[in-house]
Amino acid sequence: MDSLLQAAKITKSFGGFRVLSNCSMRVDPGSITGVIGPNGAGKSTLFSTLAGFIQPDEGEISYRGESIRGLHPYQIAQKGMVKTFQIPREFGALTVLDNMVVSYPHQKGEALPNIWFGWKGVCSQEKQIRKKAETLLEFLKLSDLKDEPARNISGGQKKLLELGRALMLEPYLLMLDEPFAGVNPKLALDLMDMIRELRRLGKTFCIIEHNMGVIMTLADIIYVLSEGEVLISGPPELVQKDKRVLDAYLGMGII
Repeated sequence: MDSLLQAAKITKSFGGFRVLSNCSMRVDPGSITGVIGPNGAGKSTLFSTLAGFIQPDEGEISYRGESIRGLHPYQIAQKGMVKTFQIPREFGALTVLDNMVVSYPHQKGEALPNIWFGWKGVCSQEKQIRKKAETLLEFLKLSDLKDEPARNISGGQKKLLELGRALMLEPYLLMLDEPFAGVNPKLALDLMDMIRELRRLGKTFCIIEHNMGVIMTLADIIYVLSEGEVLISGPPELVQKDKRVLDAYLGMGII
């Protein structure tokens, strides 16, 4: 199977401190790939590098067989690879529904000539976008909050909104940075079901997560980072038994 995302020997340093060293990984179509590791292992830096927010010092990144190294995040998102953030970045003063609507790309109303000469097309598209947003909010169980300012919803609900805004871009690959952090157990179970359903519908996921119970249940393949390097990769049952992984987590019984 050809990989959807391929990273080869990614290296990144900041001020002489090497954060990533020869990191290689792949994400196959239709899979849920997990990335775990102790704090400071380089997980978020790796994600930001893959998504174009940080440029690597060395290494190559390809998506759907095409090099994406050097592209801006919005260019990568336009190709169908979208990253969410560990701390949600909602527009607090806008409603939940409007947060979804503004996330949709290439809106006709953004072009001044369309305001004057193509108003019917603008209105028609806006109706379609709102309908899509409302359908996704229903899927995310946020419909009852659609008219609520986004700053007023809970941290867990903001995580769902962050996922919804990413889905408005119609991605093939979703890069989720700690989507379960700060999410209560009931909401976490709902989010797991949503990810499984989205995978069934053709989405691919790569997920950073500290909740070992969640990622060991969800993921098909797990990459373990330690001190900026890939320590091991493989199915959850293999990773859980590896002594190097236990040592990396200081024997704290996290795995």
